[in-house]
Amino acid sequence: MAEIRNYTLNFGPQHPAAHGVLRLVLEMDGEVIMRADPHIGLLHRATEKLAEHKTYIQSLPYMDRLDYVSMMCNEHAYCLAIEKLLGIVAPIRAQYIRAMFDEVTRILNHLLWLGTHGLDIGAMTMFLYCFREREDLFDCYEAVSGARMHAAYYRPGGVYRDLPETMPQYASSPFRSARELAQLNEPRSGSLLDFLERFVERFPARVDEYETLLTENRIWKQRTVGIGVVSPERALARGFTGPMLRGSGIEWDLRKKQPYAVYDRLDFDVPVGVNGDCYDRYLVRVEEMRQSARIIRQCIDWLRANPGPVMVDNHKVAPPSRVAMKSGMEDLIHHFKLFTEGIHVPPGEAYAAIEHPKGEFGIYFVSDGANKPYRMKIRAPGFPHLAGMDELSRGHMLADVVAIIGTMDIVFGEIDR
Repeated sequence: MAEIRNYTLNFGPQHPAAHGVLRLVLEMDGEVIMRADPHIGLLHRATEKLAEHKTYIQSLPYMDRLDYVSMMCNEHAYCLAIEKLLGIVAPIRAQYIRAMFDEVTRILNHLLWLGTHGLDIGAMTMFLYCFREREDLFDCYEAVSGARMHAAYYRPGGVYRDLPETMPQYASSPFRSARELAQLNEPRSGSLLDFLERFVERFPARVDEYETLLTENRIWKQRTVGIGVVSPERALARGFTGPMLRGSGIEWDLRKKQPYAVYDRLDFDVPVGVNGDCYDRYLVRVEEMRQSARIIRQCIDWLRANPGPVMVDNHKVAPPSRVAMKSGMEDLIHHFKLFTEGIHVPPGEAYAAIEHPKGEFGIYFVSDGANKPYRMKIRAPGFPHLAGMDELSRGHMLADVVAIIGTMDIVFGEIDR
């Protein structure tokens, strides 16, 4: 027989399954991985350093661009850390809106993960199915912020504005009949809450479709069962969080264990796995989508019944209304100072973490009393997961590397921050 040589293989940095500019140096024995060495730094965007030279409000849009699949969740941790330093609490309606959009974002994240994970392993249809639902949720983003992805909707002290009473409509076009246009605009005839309610009513049936395609599919199970197994002890030791930890059977979810916003008022379950392999992590994320739809429904019911302010009434933190700003001198000064100098945050330090779709996402601030942070540190959930790449892939085949990267749900923006 021909002798099999050991050789080193570069996986990435421009690999379609690397989900960003990840370079993996793989030491192979034939087709079996002996060692995996992840190289990062090829994207490096210096977000933490940039934040030291921008006011607190100017750094907010950078949060959307960290993990560009979980935009509003990043903003939430950032705003919570600032609010902790300022000693303020957002109005209860703003907290419900944040919780609702956190769960919209969780579904957005898991849909992209499921579509691309399926695509990596060879299930083309999943990608098309998942993106169909993502479009509706992006319409909700667009309705509240004007942007379909990078919303910058959360603000220190609340949210940018209250939920709109109308949804964006499709305009008439020579390529669309009047009947087709009416059909497209019919779900958009009410408020954003009406649109979102219709979405969560039909979404569980869509999740059933995804499961019909994958859950008992023997090719899917061959590619994921027993691949990338992490024991509960190793998951804890490595600092795994989110579905990577819950897939190993540890029920740890910050929404339950360290509640923030209004999660202590909401009724939902935390799904956990048993075997800690790629398949269990898939099942955990699919069930999380169902639970998110359940949370959104509760938020919609509360928001319908309880109008109120969505921003603190402190003009050192939040701008006055446009009407007041154009009629009162004090308000004009507040507006001018807030948008030129920014918020002056008291000296101190604060750490705020949320249950991000990928795990624990935290922001740590050190303030010296200026209008810019003295230091900002981001605790990105994907970083410790990628650090476990060697341990997870050792002894597996080359094709399994793709399944393991997929199950980590890596987005490089937050790793090479």
